[in-house]
Amino acid sequence: MENCSCGYSLSYEECCGPVIRGERPAATAEQVMRARYSAYARGEIAYLLSSLHPDHRSDFDEKSTKKWAEGSEWHKLEIVETSGGGPEDSEGMVEFVASYTEQGVRKDHHERAAFLKQEGNWYFVSGEPVPPKQVVRSAPKVGRNDPCPCGSGKKFKKCCGK
Repeated sequence: MENCSCGYSLSYEECCGPVIRGERPAATAEQVMRARYSAYARGEIAYLLSSLHPDHRSDFDEKSTKKWAEGSEWHKLEIVETSGGGPEDSEGMVEFVASYTEQGVRKDHHERAAFLKQEGNWYFVSGEPVPPKQVVRSAPKVGRNDPCPCGSGKKFKKCCGK
């Protein structure tokens, strides 16, 4: 038994398969997100369209989405945070990182995705990339000609800065 692409330890048939095939609706926004990832990983492009909010379907490019999904190798989905999106909610946000390889280059797509629930069904509305966090130094930057912080007595450029 192979685990579902979405990262749960259930099989595809127990996890995302029934949601993607329309046999049961997703109970939460996170379930839609997981099913959408599995749909990309398995080339189930019809689900990507059906889980997209009806107001946003007009510019969905099925052909290029299929080409991209099938041309990528899907590694894992990490759910970073969810807000709302439960069975009793009407709106939700899921922050996730999707790891995949495209044209030999491994990539991580980090996004905050918005979801709406209408008539009992959850839909993906939009996504916003999460920018990388800026690195803030806790100590001052060491210059090339400063003494090396390791304590050797040499200049940084002649010691650890090589």
